[in-house]
Amino acid sequence: MGYFLIGFLVVVLSVGNVIEEANGEIPRTILGKIERINQKGPYLGIVAPNNYELNPLLGSKAYVPSSSLPFIDFAGRKFRFGKLSNQPVIIVMSGLGMVNAGITTQLLVSLFRLKGVLHYGIAGNADVNLEIGDVTIPQYWAHSGLWNWQRYGDGIDNELALESGGDYTREVGYLQFSKYSNRTDNLLNRVWYQPEEIFPVTGTPEERQHVFWIPVDKSYLKLARKLEDTKLPQCVNTTCLPRPPKVTIVKRGMSASVFIDNAAYRTFLNSKFNATAVEMESAAVALISHQQNLPFIVIRALSDLAGGGSDVSNEASIFSSLAAENSVEILVKFVALLPPHRSKIQSE
Repeated sequence: MGYFLIGFLVVVLSVGNVIEEANGEIPRTILGKIERINQKGPYLGIVAPNNYELNPLLGSKAYVPSSSLPFIDFAGRKFRFGKLSNQPVIIVMSGLGMVNAGITTQLLVSLFRLKGVLHYGIAGNADVNLEIGDVTIPQYWAHSGLWNWQRYGDGIDNELALESGGDYTREVGYLQFSKYSNRTDNLLNRVWYQPEEIFPVTGTPEERQHVFWIPVDKSYLKLARKLEDTKLPQCVNTTCLPRPPKVTIVKRGMSASVFIDNAAYRTFLNSKFNATAVEMESAAVALISHQQNLPFIVIRALSDLAGGGSDVSNEASIFSSLAAENSVEILVKFVALLPPHRSKIQSE
């Protein structure tokens, strides 16, 4: 009978743990590990989009995994702990797109004691004056996928649906589909780009604010300028770029859960918004960091001219690996420029 009761309790506890995790709660064992980790903080949070961008960082000689607790698995993410250029870091992969990037970044900043957020990876290029392999560090990021799609027949002077209530605006600007049609008219009319609705931790809960362009941290940007014109590798096997890639501080980057392989839209984003790097995650990382009042910066290497047009064929498939490695190299160099780490324990 005693063995039966013990077995029954084990089953009950096991089922309880499954229910706890299924409900999205943090298991007690994970909470204990998080508390141990946070005692040694604060950390730099590093968000990589995908495996082909994550793996070069994990394989870098500058990264040393923690020997006592190398990672925690939670909510489908693996949070890795270690040091990068002697700075304590927590590295996590977000996965593709704005939703994944936003969820992952919020988990990172909510669970762990951070002093800043770094995001890196590859991007499409909207600026024909830059080359594949160049590493861009934009000063501002925006989400280019939040639209108010205007009904056919309305013009630019017509009020948008729900505009009078403050939900939408015509201040940012629009894309007119008929400008990209063989005919003079188009039933798709136009879409108006919209700022994000945000709820900063420094504001009143549930009292919304709006933001379109999110600035990166000024002190991080100042350090990043020291890396400008850094020359980087230019060849993949025997295929080489016309010149060595370099680091460039650019004005703006834009993100949306859309893979841009269209030259007309690339040209529009560059001419309308002065955007250079176009990709699928950075604005989400920027929006979360901004709302959480954490300094952040984004490092994105150009893997292709979005929509084509380069004299190098199949550019993305050829040079994505080189771009990913270049973004990691500049990330490592940037981290090395940061002031020495002082943990809470060391400072007391």
